[in-house]
Amino acid sequence: MFTLFRRKPITALLSSLSLLRGKAAFKAEIARQVTLDPTTLPYNQPLLNHLCAEHAAGRDIYLATAANEKQARGIADYLGIVAGVFASRENVSLRRSAKLDALQRQFSERGFDYVGNAGPDIPVLAHANTGMLANPSPSLAARLKSQQIKIPRIFGDRAPWFKTLVRAARARQWPKNLLIFLPIVLAHMLSDRHKLLATSIAFLSFSLVASTAYILNDMLDVEADRNHPKKRNWPFAAGDLTPQVATMCILVAVAAALAWKLPPQFAFWLGAYFVTTVAYSLLLKKVALLDVLTLAGLYTVRLIAGGAASQVLLSTWLGGFSIFFFLSLAMVKRYAELDSLRRAGYMPANERGYSLENMEQLRSFGTAIGYACIVVFTLYINNPEISHLYAHAHRLWMLIPVLILWISRIWLLAHRGKLDEDPVVFALTDRLSPAFGLVALLIVRGAV
Repeated sequence: MFTLFRRKPITALLSSLSLLRGKAAFKAEIARQVTLDPTTLPYNQPLLNHLCAEHAAGRDIYLATAANEKQARGIADYLGIVAGVFASRENVSLRRSAKLDALQRQFSERGFDYVGNAGPDIPVLAHANTGMLANPSPSLAARLKSQQIKIPRIFGDRAPWFKTLVRAARARQWPKNLLIFLPIVLAHMLSDRHKLLATSIAFLSFSLVASTAYILNDMLDVEADRNHPKKRNWPFAAGDLTPQVATMCILVAVAAALAWKLPPQFAFWLGAYFVTTVAYSLLLKKVALLDVLTLAGLYTVRLIAGGAASQVLLSTWLGGFSIFFFLSLAMVKRYAELDSLRRAGYMPANERGYSLENMEQLRSFGTAIGYACIVVFTLYINNPEISHLYAHAHRLWMLIPVLILWISRIWLLAHRGKLDEDPVVFALTDRLSPAFGLVALLIVRGAV
C-alpha cells in the first residue's frame, strides 16, 4: 500500500474505496496495482535455512498467508521449495479461523506443523502438531502462555525492537533541529530563561515531528530502499520494523501537545514543515532540483520556527545565508548518493529524477551556491546595523576563511567518495568539523 502511495497517490486513495467490499477485496485491488519484487524482500534467514533442510529431507512446504495470492505465489515461485499456497482471494480473507479451516481440510489425516508470527495465528498454532514462531510480535508470547500453547522453537533474526525504533526515528538527525536555537543565539538572548525554555520545547516538538516524517518517508520508500546498497539495511527495508502507523500517531500527538504551550506562529510553521515533508515524500523528491530546494527550505523553516517559538525576529540576512548554505548541503547530499551508487555499480532506481550523468552538474551548482552564502555573510558584516550586536564586528571577517575551508572540504571529500550521504551527520562525526565549529565560536565570542 505504501509503495502504491509513493508511485500513484491518487490511485492509492481510490483503491481504498475497495474496503467497502471487504478486506479481501482491498488486498486484491492493491495486488493488481503493485507487484512486489520477491528477490529483494527481507527473509527470515534462520527460518529459511530450516525450511530448506526440511524440504531436502522430503517434507512438503506450504505457504499459508493472509496476503493476497498474487503476492504469495510470487514469493513461493522465487523460493523454489514451496509445494502449494494458501492465500487470500478476491472474496476470502485467509485469517484466523479461515486459515485454520483451509489447513485442516487439506491435512485432515496427518495434521501439520505451523510457523506463525502474530496474534491472528493463534488458532492455527493451537491446532498444529508442532507450533513454531518467526520474529513474533511482542504481545504474542504472553497470549500464547495464557492459552497454554507450547512453542518449542522460535526463529528470530530481528534487531532489538527499541533500538530499531530509535534508528527508524533517526534520533541521530535531531541535531539538525538545533537550528531552532540559532535565532536566540544570534540575538544574544540565551540568558533569557523564558525564551530558552520555549525554544527547548520547540526543539523537542520539532524533533518528534521530524521523526514522524522520517518514518513515513522510509515506509513509502521501502521498495526502493531494498534496491539500495546501504539503505537495504534500514529498519523497514530490512524487515526489522513493520509499518506501524500507530507509532507515527503517537509521535505527532506528543509533538502537538508540546507545541500547544508555544505561540500559535510556531504551530503554524511546525504544521507547514510536516505538510511539506509529506509532499516531499510523495512527490517533490521525484522532481530534480525542486527536491533540493525543498530540503533547503525545510532547514530555513527550522530557523523561522525557532524565531516564532522564542518570539525573536529573524534577520533577513540569516534567512538569505541559510537558503544558500543549506541548498549547497542538499546538493552535496544528492551528489554523494549518486556517487555511492556509482561506486557500488548500481544505477539510480529510486525515481529521484537524477542520473549518474548529472553528478558533475550538481557539483557545479552546489559549489557555486555554497560560495554564494559566503558572499551574503560578507555583505552582512559590512552592514552598519550589526554594530549594536557586535562591539568588534570587523573581527567577524575571520569567519570567512573558516566558511570557505569547511564548504570546500565538504565538496572535496564528496568528490573523493568519503562523505556520508548526509553532510549534517558527517559534520557530527567528522574529526575536523568540531574544530572548525570551535574556531568559529571563538571568533564570534571575540567580536561581541
